[in-house]
Amino acid sequence: MMDKPVIIVTGCSTGIGAHCARKLLEDGWRVIATARKDEDLARLRAEGAEALFLEHRDPDSIASFFSQAMELTGNRLDALFNNAGYAQPGAVEDLPIEALREQMEVNFFAYHQIIHLAVPVMREQGHGRIINCSSVLGRVAMPWRGAYTASKFALNALTKTLRMELDGTGIHVSLIEPGSIPSNIAANGVRYAMKYIDYANSPHADKYRKRLENLNAQKPPTDLSGAEPVYKALRKALTSRRPRPHYPVKLETHIAIALDRLLPRDIFYRLLNRMA
Repeated sequence: MMDKPVIIVTGCSTGIGAHCARKLLEDGWRVIATARKDEDLARLRAEGAEALFLEHRDPDSIASFFSQAMELTGNRLDALFNNAGYAQPGAVEDLPIEALREQMEVNFFAYHQIIHLAVPVMREQGHGRIINCSSVLGRVAMPWRGAYTASKFALNALTKTLRMELDGTGIHVSLIEPGSIPSNIAANGVRYAMKYIDYANSPHADKYRKRLENLNAQKPPTDLSGAEPVYKALRKALTSRRPRPHYPVKLETHIAIALDRLLPRDIFYRLLNRMA
């Protein structure tokens, strides 16, 4: 185990994180995986990962987690895959500031704190890979997803800046930008809608009801293989001699990026509005 490269993967309870942790283990990595629920931690350990509790909303939890991880590995960290997060739904006008704060705490500030802790370790080693899981919505905004897109736009900007600042250090920084991947992220958004949105009294009440009905009717995916395109991008970012700054994943992401470049702004925004 001492000779295996070490990677931290956050948000491994379901979806992208769970699949990537499993595949990394198969490919010979020593995986430090994070989750919050005891049953998810137990499953990850049974699969061969070294699973640790991590709450992104709590800076003390992040500091404690990272200290535990480095104690396990003897202060070795070859790669970091920041992946955990959730999607706060809701029209911008309906979002209280508390909803935006929590969204940014989980999807942005926690990523930065882990990076802030990881970079000195990687500098001491003289090498490392930092891969942040963003989204096509880190490039293209969509209606009803203002909080989530804001967190991903911010993450994209921070990651690009970090890549430039670490140029020449042996630490490579990349973004993975998935399109739609089968996961619980949309369904999990229901509880955040219920927590923060007074949807019954919103001018968008009818749209909220329709969307909540659709989300409540969805069944959680049981097959994690839908996240395989993300793992293929992650593997390239981890193993390429010169990893790319961006790894768009899935056809809709490439189409969205192309249309964003080619279409006049007004036409592009109207198209996105119709797709929402």
